[in-house]
Amino acid sequence: MDSINLLLQGFSVAGQPMNILWVTIGGVLGTIIGMLPGLGPATGVAVLLPLTFTMGPVASLITMCGVYYGAMYGGSRASILINTPGDGAAIAASFDGYPMAQSGRAEAALAISAIASFVGGTVATIFITFIAVPVAHFAIKFGPAEYFLLYLFALIATASMSEGSKIKGFISMILGLMIATIGIDPQSGIQRFTGGLLELQGGIDFLIVIIAIFALGEVLKSFKNIDEGKKKIQKKFGRIWISKEDWKRCWKPILRSSPLGFFVGVLPGAGGTIASLMSYNNEKSFSKYPEEFGHGAIEGVAAPEAANNAASVGALIPMLALGVPGSGTTAVMMGALLMLGIQPGPTLFQQQSDIVWPLIASMFIGNVILAFLNIPFAGLLVRVLSVPPKVLYPIVLGLTFIGAYAISFSSSSFYMLLIFGLVGYFLTKAKFPVSPLVLACIVGNSMEQSFRRAFKINNGDLHIFISSPICKIMIILTIGAILLPVVQTKLKQHKASR
Repeated sequence: MDSINLLLQGFSVAGQPMNILWVTIGGVLGTIIGMLPGLGPATGVAVLLPLTFTMGPVASLITMCGVYYGAMYGGSRASILINTPGDGAAIAASFDGYPMAQSGRAEAALAISAIASFVGGTVATIFITFIAVPVAHFAIKFGPAEYFLLYLFALIATASMSEGSKIKGFISMILGLMIATIGIDPQSGIQRFTGGLLELQGGIDFLIVIIAIFALGEVLKSFKNIDEGKKKIQKKFGRIWISKEDWKRCWKPILRSSPLGFFVGVLPGAGGTIASLMSYNNEKSFSKYPEEFGHGAIEGVAAPEAANNAASVGALIPMLALGVPGSGTTAVMMGALLMLGIQPGPTLFQQQSDIVWPLIASMFIGNVILAFLNIPFAGLLVRVLSVPPKVLYPIVLGLTFIGAYAISFSSSSFYMLLIFGLVGYFLTKAKFPVSPLVLACIVGNSMEQSFRRAFKINNGDLHIFISSPICKIMIILTIGAILLPVVQTKLKQHKASR
């Protein structure tokens, strides 16, 4: 009942005209960013970071979250119409969405993706309403040792669950931790890895790393394709809706995939890509028509879309309640909160409930707004796919440099931006995941300080890291995060050999 009362108070703030405007702006921008191949929600939030510095905390969070789950709505548009996913979370929607469009059922595919996204986002927001406070209360029991092991688990889970080589994921994580140690040591006052440069004494601002890797890195990666022609897209549509038969096939997959997506999203490093692929595979195994999957099965669009929207909401739980980002996008959002003087973590729900509950209420409002935008106006929105890259990327580039300068008002930010933009570009080219690096940059300093505080509290005895039940659980989870990809690989090999 306390959660419901607080949520109603949140609606009184989120329902104010200005906040409804912000959630609408965030949702529309997110939908457009999600549709454009190569950008994705993390890049969108990173580019828009400078705008949030002029807003209040509530408006900032509402807008950034609108961009996040709006991008989940938009990502499937490019998947369905041109077989080019806007980001990783939209990959599964292309498996059956594009064949549906090719066979003349683009309207049904666009409609079910919006409906599934709405249901998934709403179900996940109901979950976050009742789960976030108990998680925050539990997290109050965390001391320095528990927090160190929590950060360690988050980093290792993010690295081991990254796409591609797990070794590359761990190398990316270590690189991020190395960047986090640059500057003056807060406990001893000694300069570390500054090379004698005055500009590095305060450390490297993780927001510059975020903007460089997600925004500038994407522009550099896409530069070689800037003159390539765009695929022809369908611009004229009939009635964008689904039949009763389509709904009968989809409602159970949507309801099954929404909780799955939410709980996968809560896991640090898992994210919408894993959630959508898991739900797609699950529905293929449950379906009465498994042979239709990959050839235009409508539930093959509905299930992953419900899952990836639910995962985007679930990823907010570890960020808000534990102070550990659950995805690359929430890592960017956490950076913005820290810049606004807000410390995510277990005390956030007690000390700054006037920020958290309007955010949760805004997600209910935002999902309704996005459902209305993405069904009647789908034909108008998809015209964004026709924007040539030679127009789009210079705009992104300009916003990137403005954002970097707005962080510290120093020209040294430009040099750091270029350096880390190139780092992001080469990492991506070499197929290194960048999420572990970004997460390590953000939590690396806190992780180090938690370790040193715990070490001092126990007079240099490392037994403090196995002294409490929470520590033991975190150690088990960390070992599980390392072993899970190995077990999954072995199972795939076993199935392939049968």
